[in-house]
Amino acid sequence: MGEEDLPEDPYGRELVQGVEAHRGEIDRLIEERAEGWPLERLHSVDRNLLRLAIYELLYRPDVPPEVVIDEAVELAKKYGTERSPAFLNGILDRIYKEKLVQEPNPEPEPQEKQQKEQTP
Repeated sequence: MGEEDLPEDPYGRELVQGVEAHRGEIDRLIEERAEGWPLERLHSVDRNLLRLAIYELLYRPDVPPEVVIDEAVELAKKYGTERSPAFLNGILDRIYKEKLVQEPNPEPEPQEKQQKEQTP
């Protein structure tokens, strides 16, 4: 993808570049979870919404996972097929839950940390 093909918006540009940089990993995650659906058989809207959302779930900790999933589902309702929203929601929810299992003990919020330190 050439520089002239990238979005002007910095966030959009980062998403496109991030998906491209991690496309192999992202596509593998999709194929492993879209049981019976090879990547090339997925509706192009579904495939690309999944790529963008998975990139955000894995590499944008500043974006709440619930927001990522909700936005992908809303875009699927608007641009995908009748079954797209449920399909995307199922795959993204599974990836999100697997990520939580891998990172079970996030660092406590500063306020929680202070309370724990003050407790005898």
